[in-house]
Amino acid sequence: MTSATQGFQVGLAHLTLLHLTPPELVATAAEAGYDFVSLRVRPVTEGEHRHPMTPGSAMSRETIRQLEETGLPCNDVEVMLIKPGIGREDWLPALEAGAALGAQALVCSHGYPDWDRFRATLAALVEDASSYGIRPALEPVSYFPISRVSQAAELAAATGAGVLLDTLHVFRGGSGLEEVRGLDPNLISFVQICDAPRETPAKLDIPESLPLGMTTDGSVLQVEARALRKVPGHGGLPLSEFLALLPAGTRITIESPAADVQAGMSDLEFARLNLHAVRKVLDEASEQAETDLTARGSLSTTTRPADDRSSTT
Repeated sequence: MTSATQGFQVGLAHLTLLHLTPPELVATAAEAGYDFVSLRVRPVTEGEHRHPMTPGSAMSRETIRQLEETGLPCNDVEVMLIKPGIGREDWLPALEAGAALGAQALVCSHGYPDWDRFRATLAALVEDASSYGIRPALEPVSYFPISRVSQAAELAAATGAGVLLDTLHVFRGGSGLEEVRGLDPNLISFVQICDAPRETPAKLDIPESLPLGMTTDGSVLQVEARALRKVPGHGGLPLSEFLALLPAGTRITIESPAADVQAGMSDLEFARLNLHAVRKVLDEASEQAETDLTARGSLSTTTRPADDRSSTT
């Protein structure tokens, strides 16, 4: 199905229900009413369990079957942390897995202390990805070297990559609405949405276990991002204002792992809760955009110079 609000499509990111296998996530997203999915084909942290998504593997075939039967497309696969030692032997399997699923983007982020080497590595990834019909999407992450939208935009423009905007990292990384407003719309690959307290919590307790053996360094930023986000509309981030800045048709992926909320719900209930919440925020964003447009129109009318009818010809 296609979301009616402003023509935006809404997808389900794997991190929201990371304990599900890729085919299970597709089935859950379809039953809940999502428009597409984002799937993890590469682990983020050391020791994290890897789904066997090599093209031709049993899990890859089952995922493709679910995508075909449900009609849901796979928007993107994740995640490639570009850091020293990462090269073609690392990203080609991810690109092959993504291409088999029909993905359009590969999520990547900055783990390099050397910016020049990162730029060169990202450019090489972009070049390889193009032959698979995939565009790497560079995500600014609040606890990585590239934490601001403007930094990601500069590197993306220089290499041909896109930019992925995650609402949590946009605000935790210090970018805010102004940097989103100034971003070239052609650079935006898609966005990930969740909510959180407006101010960074002073302390967060690490859940007893994280899906797939995922780990954190214990910092508030990592614990929040990987396990304790909030359902859209249940926090303090200016989500309506953020969404009102996006070009029409931008794909929106719900990435809201909320271990505390999810513990009391089924996977399907949690997926539906998030989808309904985002649609409500989208309605609010539409109203905000209409209000802003009306205000600009009124301002234009009141400041328009009056006709000078005293002049002679």
